[in-house]
Parts: sequence; structure tokens; C-alpha cells
Amino acid sequence: MILEDAVVIFTEKADWHSNSLAAALKREGLRPLILSIADCGFELGTGRPGLRLPGLDRLPGAIFIRLLPAGTTEQITARLGLLHAARALGVTVINDARAVEVCVDKSMTTFVLAEAGLPTPRTVVRERREDAIAALESLGGDAVLKPLFGAQGKGLIRVRSADDLPQPDDVAGVYYLQEFVASRGSRAAGGAHDWRVFVLDGKPIGAMIRRSDGWVTNIFQGATGEAASIDGEAASLAVRAAAAVGAAYAGVDLIEDEDGRFLVLEVNSMPAWKGLTQATGVDVAAALAADVARRLARPDAA
Repeated sequence: MILEDAVVIFTEKADWHSNSLAAALKREGLRPLILSIADCGFELGTGRPGLRLPGLDRLPGAIFIRLLPAGTTEQITARLGLLHAARALGVTVINDARAVEVCVDKSMTTFVLAEAGLPTPRTVVRERREDAIAALESLGGDAVLKPLFGAQGKGLIRVRSADDLPQPDDVAGVYYLQEFVASRGSRAAGGAHDWRVFVLDGKPIGAMIRRSDGWVTNIFQGATGEAASIDGEAASLAVRAAAAVGAAYAGVDLIEDEDGRFLVLEVNSMPAWKGLTQATGVDVAAALAADVARRLARPDAA
């Protein structure tokens, strides 16, 4: 049995994002419940519907993934397994585990984007430091080292020589290196900028240009956002990128290089939207809630 009007929001704390989404879901006539996936699990052979979700004696109509916490390999595997199981039991999962798995692993994200024919920076992923040193030359001798699992601009390192490469233990044994791309006009003006496009159900609903005095352009790292068009090439590429990874909603990061060509940097299947809302005035939480309500009214749309 499923409680069609119940919507579980998975996050780690009831922050601005989860609270605003919960309020918007209530306005849609739905019943939100904010939970940590770490408090949930499987219960099999007990007469329950297979999953344990505190506060519910039946499965919810939908699960909205705002945030999945870091954990051990075993914990992450079990959490993704729970999401797969929920989908198999008829729960609408947004974004479902398949999209999360692609997006949480930057190497897989880049592979999927490249296979879909989307323009991306040259990227190399290696486990051995000596292989990463050799790859640096193929990337033009200027690259960005990114955590394979990471967000909000944390842990980014600009790499121009072998001395800049950390030891394997400091990168969890994986070197994800992406060629450094200077944003258009940045060499003359200083600083940097890129684009964040928020895609929902195959449409761009908001976009901003993120500007920084340095080369890291994440809002979390101090960049500022300004409203941008959702009618141009950046938005079009973002829609294609979200579709490529199978995301119902996504924050897509792009950069316009010195030649005016847009490249897709990343696709985030659990994007924040406070900075975008502040920059554009778009009520992202309301749009997300309306999308959940539509999917619950039309199961074939999930």
C-alpha cells in the first residue's frame, strides 16, 4: 500500500531548502516528511512493505532526494539500494538512483556527457600518481583536480606541475583531472565566471552567471550570481545534459571559453537553489513541488 499524498524529503537537516520545499508541497495538497536516509533501511519478512521509513507505516507516494550524506562504501551502497527498491515498489523517486549514481561520480558524468555528444573539457581519470603526472601534459599543463565525489567547489586544486599533485591517500586514490578552461574575457578582466542552469522536467526554469574574483565560481565559495537568459545555447546544452544523465531535475554547470564556445562542466542531481532564487527571483521550490504533484497525479510521467 502506498500513501499517494505523502512525500519524503531526504536530507541531513531541515535547512532553508528542505523547509521551503516542504512548504511548497503542502500548498500542493501533499504531506511532506523530512527524513535522513541514514535513519531508513530494509525490513524484510516482517509484514512491512520491505522498507523502513520512520513516521510512515506505508510507503510514500514520492521520495525527493535533496541530499544524501557521505558514508562508507557499504553505507552508500545500501542507500542507493534503498532508492532502487523504492522505485521497484512503485514509489516515484526524484531523482532516482540511476541518475544519482551517474552524477555523484564525476568520471561517469563526464563519460555520459561525452557519449551523448555534448562538449566537455578534456578529462583524464587515473589511480596512480605517475599516470596523473603524465596525463597533465596531455591536458595542456594546466588542469583542475576535483574530488571524484564532491560538491560546492570543495577540494578543488589548480594543477600546473607535478609538485601540485597530492599523494594518492589525499585524493582517496583517484585523480580526476580536467583541463583548466579560462572563461571568456577573464584573462583581460581578471576573475572568472561560469553558468548554472536549473533544469526541471526537460525545461530550463532559471539560469545565472556566477562571478568570482578567483578561478573558483561556486556560490558556496563566495561567488555572486546574476540572472541570465534561459533561451540561449547554455540553456539548450543544459537540457541535453540533464537528459543524458537521466535527471528529472538538475543543476548544470557550463563555462564559455575564450572562443565563445560553451562546455558542460558538471551535472548535479542534488543541486542547491537558494543562490539561483536570489539571483533570478524564480521560486524553484514551488516549481519542484508542482512537478512532484504532477508526477503523482500521472504515474506515467515519473
